[in-house]
Amino acid sequence: MSDAATFIHPEVPPSGTGCVECEEQGSWWLHLRRCADCGHIGCCDDSLNKHATAHWKATGHRVIQSFEPGEDWFWDFATEEMFDGPELAPPTEHRASQGVPGPRDRVPGDWQRQLAAQAR
Repeated sequence: MSDAATFIHPEVPPSGTGCVECEEQGSWWLHLRRCADCGHIGCCDDSLNKHATAHWKATGHRVIQSFEPGEDWFWDFATEEMFDGPELAPPTEHRASQGVPGPRDRVPGDWQRQLAAQAR
């Protein structure tokens, strides 16, 4: 984990239950990631908008944790390493009722095509 621990603040709650920027834009996401430093919830790099990575680049907050139900892994953008870390303040995952991708009411019918087109 090296110095990644200095970027983890377990007492900080998450910013919400969805990607902050996607919520503001009325967009949707595939998977969610939580900044272990400030609690910002952003969408993963497989999502259209990649807000978790954008947050790291804008703030230098380099450690995230999955915000998906049943996942508790951490990722350090700087070292590109996955590791185990401490329990973060609840909630530690989004509501399962949001769906994946989510939120259900904003996911377009052609979401898989959109993600595949982006990956090219």
